[in-house]
Amino acid sequence: MMIRNRGYDVVFFDLDGTITDSQPGIVNSILYALESLNIYEEDLDKLNAFIGPPLTDSFKKIYGFDDDRAILAVEKYREYYREKGIYQNTLYDGIDHVIESLYNDSKILVLVTSKPTVFAKKVLEYHNISRFFKNINGSNLDGTRVHKDEVIEYTLGNMGSVDKTQIIMIGDRKYDIIGAKQHNVDSIGVLYGYGSLHEIKSAGPTYTVQTPRDLLPIISK
Repeated sequence: MMIRNRGYDVVFFDLDGTITDSQPGIVNSILYALESLNIYEEDLDKLNAFIGPPLTDSFKKIYGFDDDRAILAVEKYREYYREKGIYQNTLYDGIDHVIESLYNDSKILVLVTSKPTVFAKKVLEYHNISRFFKNINGSNLDGTRVHKDEVIEYTLGNMGSVDKTQIIMIGDRKYDIIGAKQHNVDSIGVLYGYGSLHEIKSAGPTYTVQTPRDLLPIISK
């Protein structure tokens, strides 16, 4: 893997599957939503597909819901998530060290997630790492700005004049990689999250890493 000598100055971090292992909270929230609609899912592995893309899209794709039923499912999901699911996650081993090291190295860190901004802020505060991020950008509760390319576009639009060659997006799903490509931003696909090796490789990231600590040599000068 070839690493640039000058590193990157601005780092866009995905949240679920990149900073936090959020599977328990998300899966439990989905189960609650499904059971509220009289659907009892036994194949829990099937629900991992919900981690990353917008919830409405996933309920439609995986369970064939129409617009109204998908919206209701998301409302039920949030009933559980805002009270319990939001706290049912852990930091990946070493990612807090990576984030703090980048911050101390004067890197600009921005959270770029499809999770609603209000929930993303609470997750970072819960783990006492929100202070390292200049901005926390996510989706809106009204169902807008839910796709990763939209959140990246919003983030770039609020940064003013910036050299895109100095920005890198870090994520564990193809949506992170594809979204970065759409805006001419380099990317790192992490293989410790929820995206398979095939998914990440097929999306064509600039780099791939096996562990959080592998991020530092790529980003730091």
